[in-house]
Amino acid sequence: MPNIPPPFSAAYAPDDAEIAARLLPAAHLNPPQEARIDRTATRLIEAIRKRDDRLGGVEDMLREFALSTKEGLALMVLAEALLRVPDARTADQFIEDKLGEGDFIHHETRSTAFLVNASAWALGLSARVIQPGETPDGTIGRLVKRLGAPAVRTATRQAMRLMGNHFVLGETIEQALERGRPRSGETPRYSFDMLGEGARTATDAKRYFDAYASAIETIGKAAGNHPLPDRPGISVKLSALHPRFEAISRDRVMRELVPQLLDLAQRARAHDLNFTVDAEEADRLELSLDVIAATLADPSLAGWDGFGLAIQAYQKRASAVIDYVDALARAHDRKLMVRLVKGAYWDTEIKRAQERGLDGYPVFTRKTMTDLNYVACAQKLLSLRPRIFPQFATHNALSVATVLELAGESGGFEFQRLHGMGEALYEQLAKDHAKNHPDIAYRTYAPVGSHRDLLAYLVRRLLENGANSSFVAQAADYRVPLPALLQRPADAIVRPQQAAHPKIPLPCDLYAPERRNSRGVEFGARAALDRLLADVEAETADLKPVTEATPDQANAAVAAARAGFAAWSRTPAAARAAALEQAAHLLENRAPHFIALLQREGGKTLDDALSELREAADFCRYYAAQGRKLFGNEVAMRGPTGESNALALRGRGVFVAISPWNFPLAIFLGQVTAALIAGNSVVAKPAEQTPRIAREAVALLHEAGIPASALHLVTGDGRIGAALAAHPDIAGIVFTGSTEVARSINRALAAKDGPILPLIAETGGINTMIADATALPEQVADDVVTSAFRSAGQRCSALRLLFVQEDVADRMIEMIAGAARELKIGDASDVATHVGPVIDVEAKQRLDAHIARMKTAARLHFAGTAPEGCFVAPHIFELTDAGQLTEEVFGPILHVVRYPAENLERVLQAIERSGYGLTLGVHSRIDDTIEAIIDRLQIGNIYVNRNMIGAVVGVQPFGGNGLSGTGPKAGGPHYLARFATEQTVTINTAAAGGNAALLAGDE
Repeated sequence: MPNIPPPFSAAYAPDDAEIAARLLPAAHLNPPQEARIDRTATRLIEAIRKRDDRLGGVEDMLREFALSTKEGLALMVLAEALLRVPDARTADQFIEDKLGEGDFIHHETRSTAFLVNASAWALGLSARVIQPGETPDGTIGRLVKRLGAPAVRTATRQAMRLMGNHFVLGETIEQALERGRPRSGETPRYSFDMLGEGARTATDAKRYFDAYASAIETIGKAAGNHPLPDRPGISVKLSALHPRFEAISRDRVMRELVPQLLDLAQRARAHDLNFTVDAEEADRLELSLDVIAATLADPSLAGWDGFGLAIQAYQKRASAVIDYVDALARAHDRKLMVRLVKGAYWDTEIKRAQERGLDGYPVFTRKTMTDLNYVACAQKLLSLRPRIFPQFATHNALSVATVLELAGESGGFEFQRLHGMGEALYEQLAKDHAKNHPDIAYRTYAPVGSHRDLLAYLVRRLLENGANSSFVAQAADYRVPLPALLQRPADAIVRPQQAAHPKIPLPCDLYAPERRNSRGVEFGARAALDRLLADVEAETADLKPVTEATPDQANAAVAAARAGFAAWSRTPAAARAAALEQAAHLLENRAPHFIALLQREGGKTLDDALSELREAADFCRYYAAQGRKLFGNEVAMRGPTGESNALALRGRGVFVAISPWNFPLAIFLGQVTAALIAGNSVVAKPAEQTPRIAREAVALLHEAGIPASALHLVTGDGRIGAALAAHPDIAGIVFTGSTEVARSINRALAAKDGPILPLIAETGGINTMIADATALPEQVADDVVTSAFRSAGQRCSALRLLFVQEDVADRMIEMIAGAARELKIGDASDVATHVGPVIDVEAKQRLDAHIARMKTAARLHFAGTAPEGCFVAPHIFELTDAGQLTEEVFGPILHVVRYPAENLERVLQAIERSGYGLTLGVHSRIDDTIEAIIDRLQIGNIYVNRNMIGAVVGVQPFGGNGLSGTGPKAGGPHYLARFATEQTVTINTAAAGGNAALLAGDE
């Protein structure tokens, strides 16, 4: 029985300095070794710079169109999207938009490479013809007369294809094999990568599986008779084989994906191919290794040395992964192949860690640390030969030279390069070692796929290798001196304290020094997730019925709050702020308790509950920081000598806070803490469906230092809210809920005699998204499904109406429906659940009635299946006209309308006619279109090329206008002032007989 290692486990985001302290002492080799590395690297760099490739490669493109230039950035965006645009009108707009961003007309081509010259010529030709405003809303007629819009499109598309063709080996595996066939000499080694985004639907996953299976058979038949490792291979992406390849769906992934991966591995084994599982994002690492370990354990793979995986050196856990893979190889008595890469999604990993409020980053923040770790990992892999066959994927001449030195005289490894890159480096390497080390080999990682997939791949490669800090970019720049390229990573880092990037704060310090970021949990870190689940399960939540207040009790609460106002309003702003910060601290320390409450009373999934708790903590800290600035000191106003003028903000009195059930903790605390920090006393009336969460939140605020006299809780239904609104002694109301209730509150306030009171209302909306033909379908599908169906569609910001350009509507709707089909609907306490229950039976009945109406009035694209209980499955309906949707439907129901490209103006008019203005999503790569939509529509929150929910406190202040609310925006810099009155104090400082300050002044 093999000694199978336990599942992989390592610290998710360890401290950079600790890793550097471990790596730096062993970083330098002895002087003779370092000298040999310098000589080898110098020859390789000189070869790169001397190369004159008549066709051209990525290095030539980077020299010509650096990503630090407007032309380079415009070219990148154009390449990413143009070939997927089917209609002429949108293509014309897109080309004009991007070519207008750079100076392609006057671009002087420096390269002699055909690829670069042809691309530059085509782009310059297009830029000359398409002057700003001439397509298609301008003088399209004149354009056609001069050259013809089709010719312009053809020239630009051809430029994109010229670039793409050089970086992708073939559109089909047959074309790739033919193109990769040796013309003379040794047979080249290839690892074929079938291009494409991760699967969003079961259909996508099946298509990718079939493509992999077919490619394996085709490659295998053409593989020849060489033994491993001198045989071709294929790279497989796990996220392409399963539509929900995510940590929370682990049980399903293991059940469904492992058999598929095993099937493909068995096919590769039959042909004795190299079969590499590609690396994924950091939050999928543990899941990937679980899948790999389960597959590798199958006895049918015994005796085969071709199974392998990719490891990313920019991940801090890379060394631990190598140890784990070695343990697997030992346990199963197998030889494994390991491709060591540096990593291609660094910016995504940084952003993800910041958004999730993690303690640190799973990747290094300095590239030099990645380079240092790459060498350390290479050394470890080389020490594990022959059980591990290392494959070093790099275009860095210094890395190549270092690996050669570390490897010594023995072989048992190979280098890898991307097709279209690194030719000069590896040709020189082959020349250098032709006599002494003919066994040194390199494998070409060769992408295979359609032009549509090809260009998105190219953009990732350009981003990865085109940044100013990239070795590829620097090696191609003659202005960078050779010694700079030979500097060792350890010499750039110097000491552990400099291992982290000084300008990239830790996620917790993202908003420092003003406030801390709220603390999150990485669900992709098994230990952290298991600990959270266990803590939540252990919580006992008091779900006994809460006695509703009577009108007399509500009146008594207002009277008590009025009595407590004076003392609280005189409490220094710093003390009030400290209480709010303590509340945030208590919230985070008691996260399992509040998450349990949110799940059991509010029906929240684990992800939603954690997000809401973090938002509540952010509100406390943000308003504390804002309160210190606004209420801490009066503002001196400039004026004539002899007097002082000061402006100060003061609390208004008793504020009534009426909050909704859909965010029973975050919005409740957001309203209450805003009113409190402004110096008001508060009577808080939560939604009748979620009084227990409010009760616990109030108790926490009291514990944090808010006096009981300043904060009072009143529970009950809408009648209690109406009684509070009508009370003569209140000074203002903050409300979140329906437009209908907001109107009734507004009328009640207007009907009262006495002061005119402020109403701060945030209501709902028929929130829309516009997706044109330049948008990436996979991104649209992700963002639509998240925006429409997360939280069971019970968010004020949720997507209700999607406008999609008719030229791409079929494909996009099909992908969205397919992605929705993969969502798990059910018990919110199950970590794998994506869509939990709606709030109550009444809400379910309203939604069911709307679904029934839509089934007769609209075209049904998707209807999910809901379990018994208060569940409503996602539905997608296509309307003939946006006017069919006349009110907000507060649940997981998406309405879709197609529009012709030339009718975008009608779409904007339809959005305006609704009267709502809360959230809007825009998916487009055309900046002019985006800017025109933003300029035209008065929408509170507009999200471009992302989902449209989850506004972050202090980052995306939230609130709408029109039927969607009064403003100012919650979580924004203008919010607190609405809870206060302003007071100006003018003092005649010369009244006592003269202006002493002026008289005492020097000349």
